[in-house]
Amino acid sequence: MNWDDLSRASLEDTVAWAGEQPWCRAMAACGQDAGWHSEGDVWTHTKMVCAQLPELDGWAEITPHERTILTFTALFHDSGKPLTSQVDPATGRITSPKHALKGEHLCRSALRDLGCDLATREEVARLVRFHGRPAFLLEKPDPAHEIVSLSWLMSNKLLYLFALADTRGRRTAEMGRPEEDLQLWRAVAEENGCFDGPYRFANDHARFLFYRRQEPNLHYVPFEDYRCTVTMMSGLPGSGKDSWLAGNRPDLPVVSLDEVRCDLEIEATEDQGEVIQVARERCRERMRSGRSFAFNATNLLRRTRQRWIDLFADYSARIEIVYVEPPLPVILDQNRRRGRPVPESVIRGLAEKCEPPTITEAHGLLFVGNREKRR
Repeated sequence: MNWDDLSRASLEDTVAWAGEQPWCRAMAACGQDAGWHSEGDVWTHTKMVCAQLPELDGWAEITPHERTILTFTALFHDSGKPLTSQVDPATGRITSPKHALKGEHLCRSALRDLGCDLATREEVARLVRFHGRPAFLLEKPDPAHEIVSLSWLMSNKLLYLFALADTRGRRTAEMGRPEEDLQLWRAVAEENGCFDGPYRFANDHARFLFYRRQEPNLHYVPFEDYRCTVTMMSGLPGSGKDSWLAGNRPDLPVVSLDEVRCDLEIEATEDQGEVIQVARERCRERMRSGRSFAFNATNLLRRTRQRWIDLFADYSARIEIVYVEPPLPVILDQNRRRGRPVPESVIRGLAEKCEPPTITEAHGLLFVGNREKRR
């Protein structure tokens, strides 16, 4: 089955399909701590969570697309446990540290292979990554900030509904966190106007400063006075970043790491220190003169993007990220047609590690995949 088939399938058929997948068989073989999950292995719990979805009060009101998102969030939410579970030799208790992070990457890879569209895939992956947050709201120093910060990454409504199903999807609900904690999540989200949609910051720069931890006041109204705009490209080699710029920003000057490497006659496999230094100086020259430009590199990891974003922000630039990701077979075909193709094994390895950008990193974000989506 591919994504089109699964997105139209019934919940029962989707769960039956999942049961045959390798990542699901790994969950079936992974035990859990009896103090939290007396029902047994991870797949047993997962099936119980899926069974709870249609029983939710809000299930009938949400769209078919939202039901699909919740279904796949349920299927993958604990898929990282087989990769992270460990037994404490002193107590015999089972823990699965950072299983949600591992599950996010596994989910992203599996949905990519199924042909899931980019926007939907990332929505599911982020729900998997943060699925446990509502249960721990009372432990946060500022609950409102916690909920607001997630509202631009996913739907707080869907996160709340999933948390209910996750809590109820075990042998006794008492083994989970009290549902009163989850009701608090909803109440705080509604109070801040971000239960059904993202929090409404005063402007893009207010949101940018909030996520950079430079302005904790949710009601701050900064003056938007940008020196220039930097369009940061992001995507796998062969994804079509150059083509997108040529078709959509034809007059925009470009600082390209590939061009810098060519100018310096440095291969991509060699030390990149000089390449980065020269590229940073070229960026500075344009920003000092107030000239908008595009910065073209793969920029696949959040920490890599952050170093460049810090530079652009220091020069008061407005930063927009354009992430380009057509289906992987298209990328591999386009790469083979390049003058200097990247080995296919390298592209597949980069795809597994890739962290697609989010709107929390910049003033604007455009996803270019099966269809464009702007935030």
